[in-house]
This record gives sequence, C-alpha cells and structure tokens, in this order.
Amino acid sequence: MRSLASQIGITLHIVGHVWTLSVPYEGADFNIIFDAVGIPGAKFLGVPLLELDVEQFSLPITTYATSYFLIARMAARRMVANRSGVILTATTQHSRMGIPLSGGYGPAMAAEEALTRVLSAELAPLGIRVVGLRPQAIPETSTLKEAFEARAKVSGMTWEQFQEILASKTHARRLMTLEEMANMAVFMASDKASGMTGTIVNLTMGSLDD
Repeated sequence: MRSLASQIGITLHIVGHVWTLSVPYEGADFNIIFDAVGIPGAKFLGVPLLELDVEQFSLPITTYATSYFLIARMAARRMVANRSGVILTATTQHSRMGIPLSGGYGPAMAAEEALTRVLSAELAPLGIRVVGLRPQAIPETSTLKEAFEARAKVSGMTWEQFQEILASKTHARRLMTLEEMANMAVFMASDKASGMTGTIVNLTMGSLDD
C-alpha cells in the first residue's frame, strides 16, 4: 500500500531552510510551511554540561527558536490574506525528557513547543493552524546519526546497539519511519485535522506515554 503522502502527491519547494508544501487533498490546495531547520550537533552533543561554555549551550536554543519564529512570521503574513494556512514544526522527545550529553538541545525543543502554543493563540483566530510534531528517533535521519556518533565516542556502542536501546523504550519495541512521519504531517495539514491547533502530536511510539 502506498503512503498517504505518495497517494495525494506532495509538491515540495525548498527555499533556504524552509519547506513549502502545496498539498492537493480531495480537490483543495493547502498552503503549508514546515520548519525544517537543523544545525550540526558536533559542538554540543556528547559534551557534559559542566564542560560546555555558554556559546555552545545557547547555540541550539537561539538557532531553533529564532529560525522558527522568523519562518512562522513570514508564512503567517502571507496566509492572513486568505485566512487559511498551516504551520508545522518538528521537535523531539528532548523537550520533555532529561537526556544526558545533549547540551542545550532539550531547552531548544521545549522553546519550539512553547512557541507553537503562542503562535496558535494569536494566529488561530485568523484561520491559521499551528501544530508541532514530536517524533521518536528516526533511523533514516542525519540527526539521529549525529546523536549516535556523539555517544559512540563515549560508550563505544555500535549503530545497531544504539537503535536497539532506543527501540526498547517504545511500546512497539521499534523506531518509527520517515514515511510514518510524512503521513502524519500530511494528515495534520489537511482539513481532516481542522480541530488540531496549538498542540504537539506525540509520535514517540509510547516512549512518552501521555
């Protein structure tokens, strides 16, 4: 069975670090902004907090929060005219869990989720929904590989062992796929999810069981 994303046909335009998706869904077009900014984690991942300087610690916080704000503001200014649109962002379970050797990454993810709620409070009355996606670790992504490399230097574990440890913390005893993430993003951007705004969709496979 083909994925929902492939069935409806996503048109993806990349402008800088901003993904702009035009999604024809059941005869309607939706203008969607997906904040997909990322920064290399080599400067702060795998380093104990006691050894981080303030610049290393604040780098992910200022980068992620500021980029999300700028992207959302740019998108909303265009969407207001039609009183329609969806702004999506992706965070990680670091926003809700204390994970060692991750520097300021956890506070950065928490800041993005807080901004999602504030953006929705202001934009939802104007017809613009703002939704966050919080996936579990996705093996296909470079982000997870960076996290592994930082920890492998300390622990000596293999890539397979790293994935097994993460999977063991989920209810399904597996990690989610990029296709599952894409399908949820498409659904959240559609009218089928019109009641969803100002919230974070928990895609952690039960490792954060709300």
